[in-house]
Amino acid sequence: QVQVVESGGGLVQAGGSLRLSCAASGSIFSSFAMGWYRQAPGKQRELVASITSAGRTNYADSLKGRFTISRDNSKNTVYLQMNSLKPEDTAVYYCNANLVFDYWGQGTQVTVSA
Repeated sequence: QVQVVESGGGLVQAGGSLRLSCAASGSIFSSFAMGWYRQAPGKQRELVASITSAGRTNYADSLKGRFTISRDNSKNTVYLQMNSLKPEDTAVYYCNANLVFDYWGQGTQVTVSA
């Protein structure tokens, strides 16, 4: 069983930055495709960014230029650097690990105040 644990959420003012981290267990972390999703109250969960095992990245169009996903396979960790945060970025952010099956973390709350 793969364990996925997010950290780094919190309260930040608009225009600020946060870096989320996601640690995944297992010796085959480098083989996983990793992704960050978010879910705001009353809305569906949506893709924020993803990164393949080869390091190719993909972003939601609306977030390109503000968010950056990266991974450190030596630490079994994927990161989401979020800059120029806006109140509409407020959501629970979830990490996903995918290799045949999907594994999800419990989520970390990000709140951006105006």
